Order: sequence, then C-alpha cells, then structure tokens
Amino acid sequence: MLKKLGQVTKISQDQKSLHVPAGQYVTQKFPVLTFGPTPRIALSDWRFKVFGLVEQDLTLDWQQFTSLPKTTVDAEFHCVTQWSRLENTWEGVLFTDLMKLTKPKPEAKFVMAHCYGGYTTNVALDVLLDSDVLFAYRHDGQDLPADHGGPLRLVVPKRYGWKSAKWVNGLEFMAEDAPGFWEARGYHMEGDPWKEQRFWEDL
Repeated sequence: MLKKLGQVTKISQDQKSLHVPAGQYVTQKFPVLTFGPTPRIALSDWRFKVFGLVEQDLTLDWQQFTSLPKTTVDAEFHCVTQWSRLENTWEGVLFTDLMKLTKPKPEAKFVMAHCYGGYTTNVALDVLLDSDVLFAYRHDGQDLPADHGGPLRLVVPKRYGWKSAKWVNGLEFMAEDAPGFWEARGYHMEGDPWKEQRFWEDL
C-alpha cells in the first residue's frame, strides 16, 4: 500500500490474515538471515550505480540518492524460509522515480541488483516497475539497520525476501535473464510467493 502526501489507508489484521501465501506462517518478528558478514559502509564512501542497457549510466552518492523524492510504502514481507511479516512500513525512493533519471533501452527486460558484499539477485524489469517497489533506507520509522540491509535495501514485496537485496549499490539492466547469488544455487529465478516458487522445479 502506497502512502503519499500524508494519505494513509489502513488494513485491519483480520483482513491481512487472509492474504498469506501457501506454506507461510505469520510472525511479528523480523528475523535476520544473511549469508556472509554484514558489510559496514561509510555513507561518505557509499555509491549507487545504474549501468548496462540504459541510455545513460548513473552514479549517485548518498546525499544525492536521499535527495530524491521520498515515498512510504506499507507492504508484506515473505521469506522463502516460510515466515511472513505482514506489517512493514518502508520509506525510500521508488524504483519508478529512480528511473526518471536514466532510461532503460527497449531491449532491457531484466535487472541484476548488485550489493556491497558481493551479493546479486535478478528481477524482471516489469516486476520492478510495480508501484510498491522501492529502495528503502527506513523501516517502521527507524533508519534501516545494517543487519536488515542498511543503509539501503531493495524492497520487492511481490517476491520472496531474497529478491529484496540488502546493501544494494547498483542495478545492471540486461536483455537476457541470468541467475544471481541464490538463483545460481537452486533458488527459483522468479520467486513469486503466491506461486510457491522457492526452488528450481528440477531440484
């Protein structure tokens, strides 16, 4: 759910309980799941790059990125390890607002998210163009902690949580799909929780 210009729509917990993908259980906690050490990035050194099949490459520092229009999104978070946290308020920059600064070429159909620490994950461009996809630097009213992907995390609510890449620092636009870190290790290329796309079908 998008919240703009102070307009907020509330959904009761009873209503939300009806919207949990199969195989998931609801929790109020927000477990920390990370492969490898947590990167610690000084904001003075932080950079975000957009490259690949775009009309113009783009590099932003932290001040430039956080000066972009801010949007607040209420969205569920579904982890492939079967827990779902239904109430999350994310604040940051919409993917569609970032795209106003650089234009993907017509042949660009997929995006690889790159992150500090070497993590990557692939997402179809049409999925990222959904109105609830954003780069979050705040969660539930607080600056996003490093354990949860701070200073910046990609949030893709309609996909399992491994697609919501922590410590994101770049986007590579591509014509063909390619596996990221977990996808190369057997996780599904799309990761739609409503279709239970957890792993490759042949595994």
